[in-house]
Amino acid sequence: MAAAPASRLVVHAALAGNLLVAVTKFVAAFWTGSSAMLSEAIHSTVDTADQVVLLYGLTRAERPPDALHPLGYGRELYFWSFIVSLLMFTLGAGVTAYEGVEHILHPRAIDNPLVAYIVLGCAALFEGTSWAFALREFHNAKGSAGYFEAVRQSKDPPTFIVLLEDSAALVGLLIAFLGTFFASHLDLPVLDGAASLGIALVLGITALMLARESKGLLIGEPASRELRQAIQRTASRIDGIERVQIVFTVHMAPDQVVVALSLEFRDSMTAPQIERAVDALEAAIQAAHPEVIAIFVKPEDQAQQITLPGRFPGRVRRISGRPPGSAARPAPRA
Repeated sequence: MAAAPASRLVVHAALAGNLLVAVTKFVAAFWTGSSAMLSEAIHSTVDTADQVVLLYGLTRAERPPDALHPLGYGRELYFWSFIVSLLMFTLGAGVTAYEGVEHILHPRAIDNPLVAYIVLGCAALFEGTSWAFALREFHNAKGSAGYFEAVRQSKDPPTFIVLLEDSAALVGLLIAFLGTFFASHLDLPVLDGAASLGIALVLGITALMLARESKGLLIGEPASRELRQAIQRTASRIDGIERVQIVFTVHMAPDQVVVALSLEFRDSMTAPQIERAVDALEAAIQAAHPEVIAIFVKPEDQAQQITLPGRFPGRVRRISGRPPGSAARPAPRA
């Protein structure tokens, strides 16, 4: 699995809610002629498409490793999460801004604003339910970190994408309500178009935030400090390993981590003893941290590359800094 089951559940809940909201808003937009309502309908349609894209990404990320992708397809989730941010910026913010400008240039009075208020209230109920569900799952996953810090540190995009989208949707509903209210009560239909521009601004800011976080995950982010320290402690307890240094860790998916270790073995150890120590290291890390899918080990003061079989995809490897069989380069003469 490339993501926690809770992530898929959050996306399904958001998909159902956004689909209902989008249909309701489109009906109300055509009934009342409200630009802000049409912008909100477009917003909910884009959110619905985003959930479909996320579900597709979750499915693609679960494919097992193969010859072309020996570390699996986990990063497909990060790629499709980035696509979601692009859809929100182009289709969501772009189309909504166009609708707002069009309505400002050619204002039209809102017919029967009561219908718009009823629809906005129902939409707030649907969106609020989805938002509360996403917030609960995100709260359970974030631990003691603050919400902003948790978003920055999260390696599970669907959870925080749904939370941010629903938050933007609730803010957009408030803007749509204010635009409809003042446009009808002040007899200034241009304010309806201004509300559409406000919704577009909210969508644009949210999309940029999502793009920034998704880009970092797509490029490659390290495991949490807690996981790195736990792996180091686990390796330090293996008999024969005297010093452990983590060269790097990188997330391939929310629960797929690749680890590279630099180890110093006891000088008196023979090659078979080192092999057994590496096997024990592999077993200990796999038992304590199942999210680690591959370990690369670089022994210090070893000039030869040795590949050992293991239970991880891609095997456990001890990699030296020089090509196999190459001799150390002599130091330059003074």
